[in-house]
Amino acid sequence: MAEVDDGAGRRPRVVIVGGGFGGVYAARRLAGADVDVTLIDRGTSNVFQPLLYQCATGLLSEGQISIPLRTLLRRHRSVRVVAGEAHGLDVASRVVTVKRPDSSTFELGYDYLIVAAGMRSAYFGHPEFARFAPGLKTLDDALSIRRRLFGAFEMAETIPDREQRREWLTFAVTGAGPTGVELAGQIREVATRTIAREFRSIDPAETRVLLFDGADAVLGSFGPSLSAKAQKTLAGLNIETRLGVFVTDVDATGLVTTAKDGTKTRYPARTVLWTAGVEASPFLAAVAKATAATQDRQGRIPVEADLSVPGHPDIWVIGDAASRDGLPGVAEVAMQGGLHVGGVIRRRVANQEAEPAPFHYRDLGSAAYIYRGHAVLKLGRLELSGFLGWVSWGAIHIAFLAGVRNRFATLASWLFALGFNRRAQRAITYGDPAAAAQPYS
Repeated sequence: MAEVDDGAGRRPRVVIVGGGFGGVYAARRLAGADVDVTLIDRGTSNVFQPLLYQCATGLLSEGQISIPLRTLLRRHRSVRVVAGEAHGLDVASRVVTVKRPDSSTFELGYDYLIVAAGMRSAYFGHPEFARFAPGLKTLDDALSIRRRLFGAFEMAETIPDREQRREWLTFAVTGAGPTGVELAGQIREVATRTIAREFRSIDPAETRVLLFDGADAVLGSFGPSLSAKAQKTLAGLNIETRLGVFVTDVDATGLVTTAKDGTKTRYPARTVLWTAGVEASPFLAAVAKATAATQDRQGRIPVEADLSVPGHPDIWVIGDAASRDGLPGVAEVAMQGGLHVGGVIRRRVANQEAEPAPFHYRDLGSAAYIYRGHAVLKLGRLELSGFLGWVSWGAIHIAFLAGVRNRFATLASWLFALGFNRRAQRAITYGDPAAAAQPYS
């Protein structure tokens, strides 16, 4: 079924692919403009990805870090939300093909197209690793990790053999960027605080957390000073960092690393979590093919100064799917990109702009929460760590969360965890038949 029309007597149509930060901010910027906006997303909610790891480790619920797109945009009557996955693009006819949840398809015509499709976990040519080492990009990923994390302790409780129990109490995290460091720190916090006195046959404090990365430092993008402080904090938590090595094999019982000199080492671990890299979503390949764009190694599409695709001034790529001037793949880039492109379209529709203004990114800083009372934050020349960095980290994340209810609920959960060393979101579900067949690995 096609929704394409001949354009007679209608307002300009803006199609936005992706309901993340970039897509939502673009839709909000276009609200009230003389256009009709359709936002497409395969899910139904806008997810605050920077806190996914806290959902995965039981500190926050999925509802506290997400808000339904229809709720978020309900006051903007010119914005329509469509549940589906962008599948194909015809630039000559200006049509996006969308796949519904039941795999049937329909078409949406556009006059302006904003691609905010985001990225997914990259396994560097080994997609089979995903079965044993889930990434952390979606709510499904977070819930899968939560089941593996808390399920591993349950398994260890009933295994009498010391070596087998040790495998279940070993957690391996690949990638020492912000997500990997945060996951590793939270796993250690769960073991030493949340469940420290809840088991009878095991001592959760014996949990071993391993952090792997091919670089020579953790949090390399934060600079040498904060990287060194983060490394010191990790060491103080007994988190073992293995740097300068690449994970080259993963299975149900552990992983294998290869050092730069070719040395291979196997680490037994029943729980492996993957934060080592990202790649473009499949729709970016369709955009590249339709526009004759050349994707970079991560699948991102090079864009012009205004974030438009070269040769296609009616198509923009924003957020971490865009490649331009080394822009980082962080939430602030997506937010600002969405606002920028929304403004470009508003002015174009109103005939107020002959040449589109270039996009200028304002760096709002980077932050990573390692452990209770320990975080690092970098904003230009300002560098904070320890308790002050931790408080600043919390303030920033509360400010950017969507929805007043989510802000208060998140703050309450943090205070509860601080005061009572408890995490309320520890339920393990078995809705996935494959998961039920293989309980915790």
